[in-house]
Amino acid sequence: MPDTVESGREGPAQDAVAGIETARRLAQDEAIHWDMEADVLVVGLGGAGVCAAIQALEDGASVIALERFGGGGSTAVNGGIFYAGGGTAAQREAGVDDSAEEMFAYLREETQGVVSDDVLRRFCAGSAADAEWMTHHGVRFSGKLYPGKTSYPHTSYYLYHSDSSLAAPYRHLARPAARGHRAFLPPTKSAEGYGAGLYFPLEASAERLGATVLRRTEVARLIVDASGAVVGVEADHMPPDGRDSEAYAKLVRRSEFWTRLLPPAYPGATLTRARGARLMRRADAIERRARRRISVRARGGVILSTGGFIYNRQMIADHAPAYIKGMPQGTAGDTGAGMLLGQSVGGDVDRLDHCSAWRFLNPPSAWARGMLVDATGARFVNETHYGAAIGSAMVEGHAGVGWLILDAALVKAARAQVRHPEILAFQRYPAMLAMRFGRKKAGTLDALARKMGFDPAIFAQTVAEYNSAARGQGRDPYGKEGDELHAFEQGPFYAVDQSITAKYAPLPCMTLGGLKVAEDSGQVLRGDGSAVKGLFAAGRTAIGLCSNLYVSGLAVADCVFSGRRAGRHAAARQTG
Repeated sequence: MPDTVESGREGPAQDAVAGIETARRLAQDEAIHWDMEADVLVVGLGGAGVCAAIQALEDGASVIALERFGGGGSTAVNGGIFYAGGGTAAQREAGVDDSAEEMFAYLREETQGVVSDDVLRRFCAGSAADAEWMTHHGVRFSGKLYPGKTSYPHTSYYLYHSDSSLAAPYRHLARPAARGHRAFLPPTKSAEGYGAGLYFPLEASAERLGATVLRRTEVARLIVDASGAVVGVEADHMPPDGRDSEAYAKLVRRSEFWTRLLPPAYPGATLTRARGARLMRRADAIERRARRRISVRARGGVILSTGGFIYNRQMIADHAPAYIKGMPQGTAGDTGAGMLLGQSVGGDVDRLDHCSAWRFLNPPSAWARGMLVDATGARFVNETHYGAAIGSAMVEGHAGVGWLILDAALVKAARAQVRHPEILAFQRYPAMLAMRFGRKKAGTLDALARKMGFDPAIFAQTVAEYNSAARGQGRDPYGKEGDELHAFEQGPFYAVDQSITAKYAPLPCMTLGGLKVAEDSGQVLRGDGSAVKGLFAAGRTAIGLCSNLYVSGLAVADCVFSGRRAGRHAAARQTG
């Protein structure tokens, strides 16, 4: 068995899904047979990979894209949100007043230096142009505006506030503007499928421009020349035609269906996920029998864009154990393969311990007027913030424990709100189940504290401070104002489980860390800051715009920004 790199370590593979062989290093003047070659080689054809491919093609380079599955990655199955501002066509259509400067002021607070101010300014200044570039390649947007705060609007709306810009303190730092652009598709009763509106027009454009796409192709290792430059890859390719290929694709689709059917904490999830794993093992057996090893040369550069590693449970256990009990948000391709490939030639990684966990408390909006407390009964966050801000604070600062405190009035209001026709099914039913089965109830706040095991003094102080702010007698320490607050006066009182282990309130999680890259080019960097020649990374395989705190659409926006950056610079590196 070849040597492998696993979870950043060299040695025998412990997890075949993410096992990456050590790089093949060519001796001086060593001859090698190349089965295929192109100027730019893209590894992973998701959101970042397809943008890299298109940009390289536009710049005159030839492109081969190697895709482990069918293509699209997490971009094709997400909610279809692209974060953009500074005066996009959709914003102008909706009458939204925005500027690159206001966008920068807001995102600077969210990103907290994860990228330099220069890169962030460049992203904001080019954001509207990136949206136009996507439109040129077939993606459709609309200015139908949802002006309020929600985790995800009804499917009849296409532009909304997909961040915390409406909440304090952010609204005092920069003028709020709706920057969440959902890909335009005809309205449906389901929120599913909108990611396809982002990805598949881009894929079609890449192939129309001349990209060669090899699906069902898994890169096994990088090839490095005597100077240390990455010049290609070895990959295992399964021919696209025939019964083996059809059977494999069918099993993968069925496996993903069963794996994603229920959140890990839901009753029955162990059985559905086990079935998904069995189906994937059958698919792997077909793949091992049918595929062959090929060598592909990249004259300009190799771009790693394979996504994150949320489905590599060993890497999560090693690097981000606090998130292991959350619901993986992504696809079967999120195994960390791109990061491991980069590490195999000396690439450095960062923030592998940092994930995004999404605890949305709106809708129903009544929930956001309640108090979210930890195991001691203390508040720790502004409940009106974007879900990733709430979830990350809960997991990283409070052991993943969160209980939403409501009273009879808020529960009554919430139950009415979730029945509104514009509330989507994935928002309605978890909220209803949590309020019915995932809560504890008591006649008084003192009794609720005893039932929950809160520290009575801490919980009493929490309630007193909150009530004082709600009555206008004091300031909320977390910045909520006016009708964002609610005085707890009339029981019964409820504690609704919002923890990472909550059975009826799944906590989606995705990874944010990745390979360190040069901010001007996307080249992969070593620990000493030097660049690995010929190797680039983009999207969730690399450190990028959303590697501090995720907001809806920012990951896709980073895929476009970083993918185009890598494609542009790899194309410029053609070696002939």
